[in-house]
Amino acid sequence: MIKLIMSDMDGTLLDENGQLPKGFADIVRQLRERGVLFAPCSGRQYYSLLETFKGYEDEFLFFAENGTMVRYHDRELFSSTMRRSLGIQALKSTEQLPQVYEVFCGKKDAYVLRDKMTESFAAELGKYYTHSAVVDCFEDIDDEMIKASFFDAEGKAGTRIYPVLEKYRGPFQVATSSDYWVDMMNFDINKGIAIQQVQKRLRISPMECAAFGDYMNDAEMMSSVYYSFAMDNAHPEIKKLARFRTASNKEHGVLQGIQKLIDDGLCG
Repeated sequence: MIKLIMSDMDGTLLDENGQLPKGFADIVRQLRERGVLFAPCSGRQYYSLLETFKGYEDEFLFFAENGTMVRYHDRELFSSTMRRSLGIQALKSTEQLPQVYEVFCGKKDAYVLRDKMTESFAAELGKYYTHSAVVDCFEDIDDEMIKASFFDAEGKAGTRIYPVLEKYRGPFQVATSSDYWVDMMNFDINKGIAIQQVQKRLRISPMECAAFGDYMNDAEMMSSVYYSFAMDNAHPEIKKLARFRTASNKEHGVLQGIQKLIDDGLCG
């Protein structure tokens, strides 16, 4: 029986307008009645997830920043901090690329350079980071780095940012999370590793877990659970990895998939 259900956010749980789908509260109620724990599993900042899931702060398990920070009841269950000096070096490597913006993702806040903070970038940043600070240089930040993120305003992250960051593969993992964003984390961390850590801690097996995803940063998550669902709008490789398929995020595919699991008697 399923005890834990995880879902990516953008392109997966959220609709085309970036909103929670209608019917979400009813699905949560059904899961609650069956003792099933729900967990947003996203590249978004922890505080951004709290903002999205107001009212569920003490109920959900939160996998933030692609698994580099996991919190439950506002307590840290797991985190993965990067080698700071090398992380800052990577952030600086894209500074001269036009229309590319860097984010130092810390445990306490997200940090961006003052001379890069344009109105349009601030609007994009606000979608994923509700706690952010403007700094003059990354070196002076008093925080641990758990992730570095790079935004390409022209939607060419895979061809413009990724090649520049490839040289950091080894100590770090570099993954595109959309056409606009590239994320960099420790080489030994991803959503899947974070899920495995939580499975050990809560004594839950992969057979007791379900997950929904759409993009390549969800690949390891698909491999860490038995009930892996690819959205209809998912990347072709994610569709190959997942055991099951559900409707697109526009059609509220996560809710449809969870409802089917409930109707099939697999939850609780």
